[in-house]
Amino acid sequence: MSVVYQVRHETHYRYDSEVSLAHNRAMLTPRRLVHQHLLSSSLSTQPDTGYRDTFIDVFGNTVQSFSIERPHRELIILAESLVEVHPRAGQLSLGGIPPWEHCAELAHDDAGPERIFCHDSPFAVGTPEIAAYAAPSFPPGRSLAEAVSDLTSRIHRDFVYQPGATTIGTPAAEVLHRRAGVCQDFAHLQLACLRSVGLAARYVSGYLETRPPAGQARLTGADASHAWCSVRQLDGTWLDLDPTNDLIGPSSHITVAWGRDYGDVAPIAGVIFAGRVGSTLKVAVDITRVDAPAL
Repeated sequence: MSVVYQVRHETHYRYDSEVSLAHNRAMLTPRRLVHQHLLSSSLSTQPDTGYRDTFIDVFGNTVQSFSIERPHRELIILAESLVEVHPRAGQLSLGGIPPWEHCAELAHDDAGPERIFCHDSPFAVGTPEIAAYAAPSFPPGRSLAEAVSDLTSRIHRDFVYQPGATTIGTPAAEVLHRRAGVCQDFAHLQLACLRSVGLAARYVSGYLETRPPAGQARLTGADASHAWCSVRQLDGTWLDLDPTNDLIGPSSHITVAWGRDYGDVAPIAGVIFAGRVGSTLKVAVDITRVDAPAL
């Protein structure tokens, strides 16, 4: 049975002096996928935008760029969406059954654009230590499904979810050393591990349900945008992996964007024109189940 979610994502900047001009890029629109239908989506700002454009980036993500062209000391960006998510029981394909080496060979031989997901990226740089950490999950002949499931569980078990332990710029190698971080850290670490054995892996941003149904545990990382990763299977489909919550092919995650790492899919990115100005940032995310809209 499908579930309809109301997504509300509010970003609030406060500046300690006046900002004359701000240019921003937002990736807050959920993707249209086989299992995920975007029923509606809107983005509003206070103050109002002076310029706005919407385009699709190289990875197929919806990007909204906009400018605030008058002096302001606060900026509120509100994105709201209505998304219908269908179960993904079949996400683990026959590509998960053959040895993982076959998938790595496919990725190595692929001359198409997805070859980019096999290589290091700025936030997910491999090291000998990362390769050594990944190696026990990938003995010769092990199926892709077993290998990535083992790696996902090990990261979940070995690392502590600890907001404030890292920054968005913390390298994956340092996350490995600290054994602590948040969802994007664990996703970056898993990306580097998967790529270290030759697999194609991409970073995924999205949301978790803020208030789960009665009797179900609340997933870690539901208070803000969530992050996980996905690995390419032998048939060319992608299997989602959530090391923060030890989930393989999660059925309720809401996918917003994907890319090489966080740098490709940051929810909000931009520049301001001002003197030396300090700022505070607050982000509030709320995901709730709603009744399906009438047809």
